[in-house]
Amino acid sequence: MQDYAQQFVELAINRQALQFGDFTLKSGQKSPFFFHIAAISDGQGLAQLGRYYAALIMDKQLSFDMIFGPAYKGIHLACAVAISLATEHGLSVPFAYNRKEAKTHGEGGNLIGAPLSGNVLIIDDVITKGIASTEAIDYIQTAGATPAGLVVAVDRQVPHENGTIAMHLQDTYHMPVHSLTTLATIQNHHQQ
Repeated sequence: MQDYAQQFVELAINRQALQFGDFTLKSGQKSPFFFHIAAISDGQGLAQLGRYYAALIMDKQLSFDMIFGPAYKGIHLACAVAISLATEHGLSVPFAYNRKEAKTHGEGGNLIGAPLSGNVLIIDDVITKGIASTEAIDYIQTAGATPAGLVVAVDRQVPHENGTIAMHLQDTYHMPVHSLTTLATIQNHHQQ
């Protein structure tokens, strides 16, 4: 496990963003852990998250023109990643995020930040069934841009026909999908 991935798991546990027990997820699925990235809710924790995501992005040598954070949890993550990429890696890229409902006054619309264009890297918290990821991909494609990849904190490794949901997204949309950690890694860490 990379140092940044190990540090992420420790941060998530210390901040109680990662909890162990018997949980029922939004999908109705049972899980031995619950992950709630919004529990990391201060400047120091958000800066650490941004560094870990940015380290993964640089480690995997992902190619993209801008960052998109889907509402709601992807919003603060995209901001933190953009800041970290600029301050830690000298890579200043535009970012954007969406509103769940379009604003009808002021600037209007449901996109905030840079216009979606070119190759867009999606930053989010978790992959479970891939619904939020697919919505983000559709949103980007509808804007005329190209999804360049998906980076999340946790891949729950939910089974799909030929592997996992993450593998399905990767194959279907021809883009890389990476996570800081996975269900298997979390379970191994918890058993130690």
